[in-house]
Amino acid sequence: MLTWAIVTLIVGGLIWAYQAMKPPPSKICGLQNGPPFNSPRIRLSDGRHMAYKLRGVAKEYAKYKVILTHGFCASKDTYIPVSDEWLDEMGICLVTFDRPGYAESDPNSKRSPRRDAFDIQELADELGLGSKVYVIGLSMGTYPIWGCLKYIPQRFSGVALVVPVINYWWPSLPPELCSAVYRKLRFLEQWRLRIAHHTPTLAWMVQRWLPSPTVNTILSTNPRAFNKSDLEIMKSLSAFPSPDKHKILQQGEYESLHRDTVVSFSKWEFDPMEISNPFPNDEGRVHLWIGQEDGIVSVELQRHIVRKLPWMRCHEVPGGGHLIIHDRTVCEMILKSLVSEEEPSFP
Repeated sequence: MLTWAIVTLIVGGLIWAYQAMKPPPSKICGLQNGPPFNSPRIRLSDGRHMAYKLRGVAKEYAKYKVILTHGFCASKDTYIPVSDEWLDEMGICLVTFDRPGYAESDPNSKRSPRRDAFDIQELADELGLGSKVYVIGLSMGTYPIWGCLKYIPQRFSGVALVVPVINYWWPSLPPELCSAVYRKLRFLEQWRLRIAHHTPTLAWMVQRWLPSPTVNTILSTNPRAFNKSDLEIMKSLSAFPSPDKHKILQQGEYESLHRDTVVSFSKWEFDPMEISNPFPNDEGRVHLWIGQEDGIVSVELQRHIVRKLPWMRCHEVPGGGHLIIHDRTVCEMILKSLVSEEEPSFP
């Protein structure tokens, strides 16, 4: 009797573990039981669909074509505080798109820095943006940009990484510095990232027990993560609510937030710190933008990247936090320095 009870408990535990680890069924836009879509989309070579949005000058007449990749828990409708008049004056066609699994773009179970980089290349080709474009990555959305720098730098006239999230397990990062920065994270966040890196198959089960690191949960659990500038930006953003905010996670957190975390912090197929200068003949620039008071990503690690990759142009925003892209003045600086190579001037 006791033996059967033990066997029953073990089997029950295994069944529970399997159910907890099993991802939910995908809710792909436009398919049965999936949400509808309203945005224009392209069809990628593997059959997936990618939703996009155009702003500024029509692509046929634009002097500069800029593709922007949104960050964590965001979409192509992420707020970029430059007016259409300013974009017209600069001659910029600004393209934003939903990364895989977000909003109205199909999920991709094989997401990686390399695959997402080639998604950007296909987007440029399908929209007829030309042989060279500019690209900007925001926060978590910078891992595809590292893929662009590694695999297809010839497709870009300039690149900007804005407050990029850094994988603590990149081989060339100094272990002592990484450990010191990592220990500053909240305890649950340390474990969330550690599991995503070492045992990604268990990461979904753990993610279900922990609150997702969205702006609201970070504010409630670690209010010091956002500085005074960030809080002021959040207040101003409340005046510009996104009409499609409810669509961001409509295909499920597994396909969006979970996959983002696993890809960002898993073992990569290359070490970004070993990338060669993508523009050896000075035919383009790579910019790294840092908020000096960023409480989300480590300023110390960002500075180490610049020392390791001296071909990057580093711009530190005095008093800036993690949300610098949503400050109009800084946003204009980012775009202007990218396309015109004008050096930003901070007050």
